[in-house]
Amino acid sequence: MKAIPTEERQRLGSLLEHASQEEVMAMIPQFEEAEIHNIAAAPAGPDAGRHPAAEGAPAAQPSAAAAEQENGPDGTSPLRLLVFNMERGVHIEEIVDFLTSCPDVQPFDVILANELDDGCVRSGGKDTTKELAEKLGLNYVYGLEFIELVNREDPKGFHGNAIFSRFPIRRARVVRMPEQNNWYFDRQRRIGGRLAILAELEVNGRGVGVVTVHLENRTDGPGRYAQLHSVLEAAEAFFPAGMPVAIGGDLNTNTFDGRDVSAIRRIVDSPELQQRCLDDVETWEECLPDARRYGYEVLPDGLTPTRRKPLPEGGWLSLRLDWLLVRGMTPGAQRVISTRTEDCGFAPEGSALAKYEGEELSDHNAVWAEVRLTTGK
Repeated sequence: MKAIPTEERQRLGSLLEHASQEEVMAMIPQFEEAEIHNIAAAPAGPDAGRHPAAEGAPAAQPSAAAAEQENGPDGTSPLRLLVFNMERGVHIEEIVDFLTSCPDVQPFDVILANELDDGCVRSGGKDTTKELAEKLGLNYVYGLEFIELVNREDPKGFHGNAIFSRFPIRRARVVRMPEQNNWYFDRQRRIGGRLAILAELEVNGRGVGVVTVHLENRTDGPGRYAQLHSVLEAAEAFFPAGMPVAIGGDLNTNTFDGRDVSAIRRIVDSPELQQRCLDDVETWEECLPDARRYGYEVLPDGLTPTRRKPLPEGGWLSLRLDWLLVRGMTPGAQRVISTRTEDCGFAPEGSALAKYEGEELSDHNAVWAEVRLTTGK
């Protein structure tokens, strides 16, 4: 994605003192780009989703019974989906090690990813999406969420979402969701707003729709409902009728308004309210029941937290923010995978992950699910 010179980024940002985000973003064509890069050959075989680094030895040819268990008696093959907020890709080398060596992540075919930098000092000035895709041998599509303005040393200051796929990407588009917070007036100072990327994959000759989405944390349940509803409507228009669709990402389903410091304090001080954040999410976050009305199943189906929200006094608040919504797919195994360093005992000796001394790779856990396609073209 083409860079914008620093002074021009700052000039565009200053327009937000008097103009709307919509007006300023319309001046920046990068906000409408869905950058597709098909750089990998289509996978073949039932174990194609397993990264080579995770294989202890060459796999033997599967028996007919094993193939039926793998592919199902009707010949349908499973699709393995991973949702992962990568916290700006700051620890990209360690994340690559995590994805290639964590047994609970294997195998995966599609990653619906949030928070990836392109040209930000905080993440080494890297195009973290491109680097991750090349190291994993994946196709990818990237969409720009924000242009960061605080650090004038940023080569590009781009920050966005991505879809990684072992399968070819036929087409894609970006969906800008209704604005719920103007980030220019936040301490992080940005141009832009939340987005979803819709992509159609070529999965063994059939079309499959996938969507990565990042809802606003600095709003309440009704604000997130409005945002996801716009994505659900866009998916109805973009994907042909009957096509299987998976929507995943950080939906920021806090059960509170992320701007309301007093509400957060009340929850921190109340074990009962903390439990609400885990077992009563759909009562407070209408976006999830709305997805069900559109025919989607909501995964994962357990109560395992996916987010550790740091607290000023230390420790964290456990939340369920990361979800998979699937339609035209039959869910199978599913799990939430810890990204805390102490849980990464599988890291290969001498790897960046093994040497990593931080507490966590990301403040979000990853969500993995296996599904089988039940409809489609």
